[in-house]
Amino acid sequence: MSNSRTNRDRSIPRVPLLWLAAALLFTLPPMFDSLATWVPCLFLIALALKFWMEPKGYRLRSAIFKLMLAAVALFAIFASYGSLNGIEPAISLLVVLMSLKVLEAHTRREFQVMVLIGWVLCLCGFFLSQDFGIALCLLTAFALLLVALIQFHRGSSPGAFLPPLGSASKLLAQAAPLVVLLFLLFPRINPGFRFEFRAIRSASTGFSDRLSPGSIATLANSSEIAFRAEFPGNISRSPGPMYWRGVVMWHCDGMEWRAPYAPTSMSRSPTQSVSGNSIRQRIMLAPHDARWMFALDRPFETPRGAMLARGDYLWSFQPIRKARRYEVVSSPESAGKELTPIERREALDLPSSISPAVRELAQSWTAQNSSPRAIVNSALQFFRTQGFTYSLSPGEFRKDDLEKFLFHRRVGFCGHYAASFATLMRLAGIPARVVVGYLGGEYNDLGHFFLVRQADAHAWCEVWLPGNGWTRVDPTAAVAPGRASLDLNSFLEGRVASGQMEAGRSAFVTRLARSALFTDIRLAWETLNYQWDTRLLAFDADVQEVFLNSIGLAKRGPFVLIIEILSVAVALLATYFGWMQLRSRSRADRVKALYERFCRKAARLGVQRDPCEGPLDFARRAAQSVPDKSSRIRQIADTYILLRYAPQPAPGMLDKFARDVNAFGARTRH
Repeated sequence: MSNSRTNRDRSIPRVPLLWLAAALLFTLPPMFDSLATWVPCLFLIALALKFWMEPKGYRLRSAIFKLMLAAVALFAIFASYGSLNGIEPAISLLVVLMSLKVLEAHTRREFQVMVLIGWVLCLCGFFLSQDFGIALCLLTAFALLLVALIQFHRGSSPGAFLPPLGSASKLLAQAAPLVVLLFLLFPRINPGFRFEFRAIRSASTGFSDRLSPGSIATLANSSEIAFRAEFPGNISRSPGPMYWRGVVMWHCDGMEWRAPYAPTSMSRSPTQSVSGNSIRQRIMLAPHDARWMFALDRPFETPRGAMLARGDYLWSFQPIRKARRYEVVSSPESAGKELTPIERREALDLPSSISPAVRELAQSWTAQNSSPRAIVNSALQFFRTQGFTYSLSPGEFRKDDLEKFLFHRRVGFCGHYAASFATLMRLAGIPARVVVGYLGGEYNDLGHFFLVRQADAHAWCEVWLPGNGWTRVDPTAAVAPGRASLDLNSFLEGRVASGQMEAGRSAFVTRLARSALFTDIRLAWETLNYQWDTRLLAFDADVQEVFLNSIGLAKRGPFVLIIEILSVAVALLATYFGWMQLRSRSRADRVKALYERFCRKAARLGVQRDPCEGPLDFARRAAQSVPDKSSRIRQIADTYILLRYAPQPAPGMLDKFARDVNAFGARTRH
């Protein structure tokens, strides 16, 4: 007996191992996106080696060799991240240890340890990312780990591959009401379900407090999401082009501009009020580890936890390290009509390095007509008629290359045109500043929201006009007229179709991306992502308070609420276990009644069952007494034993047992 048990312990059945491997594969997506590439690759290699080693009886045995591998892994993790502190090094270490455990595991206990570590990896995956696609993968991994554990305890008998799926589904369905109850009612101890333990990558956002030549052009091919916006009420979008205001830059250094290091709050006059054509927006902002927030030109009401900085842009009091949802009201009209002497001096400040040719260009416009509006029109006409072109790859420029850009190369992206135009306006004596944000966005008809990507980053200018205040001027629109009314991808596709630009991808890929089916699938997926972010991840303490108010559970205090939740949970569990006991008892009572009926029919054939006689002994004696019924008697006895003592009888076995007993009785009447 001990030898057979030892042999079983030295080999993990193949079917549970397949379920385990499938589950662990679903934990890989967040690793490839966040960890050093070699970590998930090592994990994949370990899984492949396990399937080669297990049939041959190989495993990682030497303790010294395992310690050496662990030491090498620690050194590799330190070399990859520069430290052993942080969420990425910690998860990488766990993945490496799991890889070694996969290679050495060969007993029942070690299989169960691997399942437990797999569940920990699912939790770690949520630490790395809470995106909807990643969540689906990790929830699938969690379910498959449960299937693997059920399959392992059921054994690998023929036909036992699919029943564990049903058992796992039942367990998850039974746990779902309790999970929903705790999610909705358990008091929040943090602002929302989304959390971010790792540092935000600096490359994930196209913004900084400095605009240099080419800094925005590098984002033209980025598909990362900046934010999603919807307009509550009856309107589906803002009238006119959508300029999403982000950062206002005052300090000029030729082709390079910079925002204030410490933005100051902008005071509102008590007489100022929002205009009748104001626009309310609800924005879900992606984390970027900085403090800027976005709103349509120009934000008027500020959301909680932010201020309206000088320059009419939103500035968060805390760095935005996780997705943030807020509402803001914007008014297209300028907030003030007066320019203070300090602001005028700052809005006319110029570096001394500007070349005489550039100064002469600005002076020629003032000599023709000293009206600020006429000077602005002359500058726009210059960009429109002097052969300037719009390009995603304009080449390298330095901050002192303003003359080269205006008179020689004349090719650039929005940042080049905004920086050069604002500098020319200051040279002409018109206060000017640069605004960096986003332009446009793709409208999702299914979710009724706009998706703004990093590729939609844009820079434009504002000039001070007497009587109008700060007025938006977009010099890029003079060079590329269609850019203001479209998101960047749609604008570039139109230029490719008209032959103004070369296609960056094959015609087949372009046709596939434009197909109705692909577009519908993409919009549906983006809608699911948006609902995941807004309905689940954004369920913070404020949203929970509104929900509790709606069901009459507010103002009870967290302690009372926890007691009530636990009471309801205990009541649900007690009801469930009572129902399961009643169900199992009713089944057992029916099995017992059918077997007693079988015994009575056997007695009519002359075989009386002794009260102390077991089912096998009675079946053996009855088969000897009634040889022509022996096969049916043994079949009824075997089925009865399975129904009484098997942990989970096969579906339909009870009905088959009832039919066999009835048939046995019918034949005894002849």
